[in-house]
Amino acid sequence: MYDYIIGKVTNIKFNSIILENNGIGYLIYVANPFFYQENGEYKIYVYQQIKEEDNSLFGFKNIEEKDLFLKLISVKGLGCKMAIPMFATGSTDGIIDAIERENILYLKKFPKIGDKLARQIILDLKGKLNMNVNNIVEDTTSELVEVLQGLGYKDKEIKAIVNKIDNNLSIEQQIKEALRLLLK
Repeated sequence: MYDYIIGKVTNIKFNSIILENNGIGYLIYVANPFFYQENGEYKIYVYQQIKEEDNSLFGFKNIEEKDLFLKLISVKGLGCKMAIPMFATGSTDGIIDAIERENILYLKKFPKIGDKLARQIILDLKGKLNMNVNNIVEDTTSELVEVLQGLGYKDKEIKAIVNKIDNNLSIEQQIKEALRLLLK
């Protein structure tokens, strides 16, 4: 089982990329292959699906996407090839929010997801997607996250603004910017 692969993108296709690592080219299905650039080096989190007639790799930009993908494919009727396009047009935050708020219309905008499957996703996953914001932020922002949590802000609120703040600012400037964004 693979967790991630670090390598150079050698080819971009309409629904996949070829990632070369140590002379081996891995075909990895991704939500948005045009996020990557040829000859660019990337760390891609992967999920390996092994079936009787198929052995496929599905790739993600970060561990949060991969974790959400694994929860989505646990839903009856939602396979890998139906779940991966959800990340092309929807953010992880948007998908989680839609599930938690029971927003069936948002889920139905994804290919091959109808009313019945959208309801099944909500039924199976609502309340089970409490992703911790500390898992997705870099170490340089962990102090900022701790300060904001100490001020009583919820992880969801923090997660919505933390990536908009320049890590090169001092911690005091980061806190001021975060508070400005949170108070909008």
